[in-house]
Amino acid sequence: MKKLRWAMDGSFWELDMSTAMTADGLARPAPGDPIPLGVSRGTRLSRAKQIHFMQRFMFMPFVPSYSAASHGVALHRTLTIPFSQNWFGTLLGQFNVQKFMSCVTGSGETPNSVSSWLQTIGRHLQNHSLYALGFSSELMLTPDDTLLLSLDSYTFGDNKKPRKKAILHHKFPNHNLTVEAVSPGLFVDKSGNYWDVPLSLAIDMASLASDSGASYHLCMHHNTGSPTQFQGDDHQPIHGPPATLLPGFSVKSAFSFKQNFDFWRSKAPKLKLVQPYDMFLSNPHISASGIIGAAFTASVGDCSARTQDNSLESNGFSFQASGVKSAFLADLFASVSFTAQHGNYQRLFLDLTRFHVRLDFPSGSRFVAGATRVAQNLLNSQHPSLEDIQTICPNASISLQQQIAGPFLFRVDSGVTLDLENQDWPVRVDEPVFALEYSMQVLGSAKAVAWYSPKHRECTL
Repeated sequence: MKKLRWAMDGSFWELDMSTAMTADGLARPAPGDPIPLGVSRGTRLSRAKQIHFMQRFMFMPFVPSYSAASHGVALHRTLTIPFSQNWFGTLLGQFNVQKFMSCVTGSGETPNSVSSWLQTIGRHLQNHSLYALGFSSELMLTPDDTLLLSLDSYTFGDNKKPRKKAILHHKFPNHNLTVEAVSPGLFVDKSGNYWDVPLSLAIDMASLASDSGASYHLCMHHNTGSPTQFQGDDHQPIHGPPATLLPGFSVKSAFSFKQNFDFWRSKAPKLKLVQPYDMFLSNPHISASGIIGAAFTASVGDCSARTQDNSLESNGFSFQASGVKSAFLADLFASVSFTAQHGNYQRLFLDLTRFHVRLDFPSGSRFVAGATRVAQNLLNSQHPSLEDIQTICPNASISLQQQIAGPFLFRVDSGVTLDLENQDWPVRVDEPVFALEYSMQVLGSAKAVAWYSPKHRECTL
């Protein structure tokens, strides 16, 4: 799917996004200002590992993808090279099917025999611009340390800039540490525009996720060089790159507490001798969860610039030093989610319907200020302004899963935005993503997912 972890997982942080724009299939959200953190890590399963898994266990010789803004239809295939028991390499290849078909049909050649037709095809297949190659190497230094090195040596179109990445993962008893260097780093902003940052360095420490209880997250982030729009992106941004992608150094931290509540959980017995298609989706229930926390950001450099002329963007406690490019920001945040599930996901048809909705309040100070103005207007028998009401409206996201037949599920995830200035239709769907999931019953809860994003016009497995 578009996000590497689902909304229903209860994670409040912005997570890395899956994309068909590049060979490694990954883009990081531009760090938010204010937070919640935009630097939290998603799954460690790389794009090369995903394709290798589908080749080996799902018998797919090629994995397709589609990106209208970058390369059109492409086919992916990997070759895994084991160097030792703790070290292996992966060669990832892409073939641009859409450009190949355009070259063949646009050449104007009319082969009059099978041999001439094969010669024409072979000549076009020698065009280097049809291919993209990426190499990654994963080395298990210790049982708790993993080093990943990757290089995309060639990409489609005019963007022939190599993309290099080095990631070190270390597992502490109750924490995860990630050290990352990317050149150039691919980021996506809230408007869906992609940006290349010449060099991005990050050190990320996070406590292990839990269903309930306290957790914290700390990240140090450094950008070098001026960000430029990704060459495969055909979106023309109204404004320049986000301020948080400009050169500079920032430290972000967040502390939160999460609590789950069960309103109802089915105690009815499951079908005997029938294994659910997904062990984690086999219990009908109605539940809710809440998260409350505080977040802090300190930044030095151009990345510390913030918009001051928009009251809606003035959040929390902030401080900017005079004479030096630096800033400090602190604020509260909260999130409330509700989940309802019907069915045990054991029968062949329509045995799972799951609905999830999440309301995010990214700025406690903004919410309190807006609620105070609304209350004052009501006490004075005045109509609250649309701007104040809009201020206290949370960011909403919904997710719906429905079993179609057997292990196949249809899923849609989308944000929901209230635009009170639009009297005709105040509710707007924000960046929906449609998906078809295939539950791998033998693995307990693993899934193969084919998703499509209408906003980005991207589709991949």
